[in-house]
Amino acid sequence: MKLILASASPRRLDLLNKAGVHPEVKPTDCDETITEKLTPRETTETLARRKAKAAAEAIGDPGAYVLAADTVVAAADGEILGKPKDDADARRMLRKLSGTRHFVLTGVCAIHGGETVSAVDETEVVFRPLTDAEVDAYVASGESRGKAGGYAIQETGDAFVLRIEGAWDNVVGLPVALADRLLGQLGAPLSEFE
Repeated sequence: MKLILASASPRRLDLLNKAGVHPEVKPTDCDETITEKLTPRETTETLARRKAKAAAEAIGDPGAYVLAADTVVAAADGEILGKPKDDADARRMLRKLSGTRHFVLTGVCAIHGGETVSAVDETEVVFRPLTDAEVDAYVASGESRGKAGGYAIQETGDAFVLRIEGAWDNVVGLPVALADRLLGQLGAPLSEFE
């Protein structure tokens, strides 16, 4: 059986590798624009489904299992924080998250044989207050680039975190237990793949 990871994220691949699974990586280039008013939960599930569908169509192999994910950060005021556009946007995001709680939501979608299943995992994260110097140094390190909310908990961004409630791997970008459950619904949990 073949598992396709429709993501260029090295963090998602690493999480699957640590679970003993080595998928074929086939990132998709699909439109991630959301024009309608959606909740953070609806946004991330919609994007995960869009990515999985694009990958499944590009691959054209109904026997393959396709797995896709999308992660967003929802600030306390409900603003959806995706990947920062630039360093100034990353600083804005980190200052917004400083001293507050926020939610990391990851939509996961699996497709096999024309059947699609998806769901969302949510983790609450509480940041300690950050100084301007800490924010500037973190952004200057480059670590905030390409990360939802402008930080990476699995790297040095964990120094900002007071506590989390929920799955740590969800904050990294792929709740492995949820991926396992969805693939299992399609007949092949992660333990079926190498």
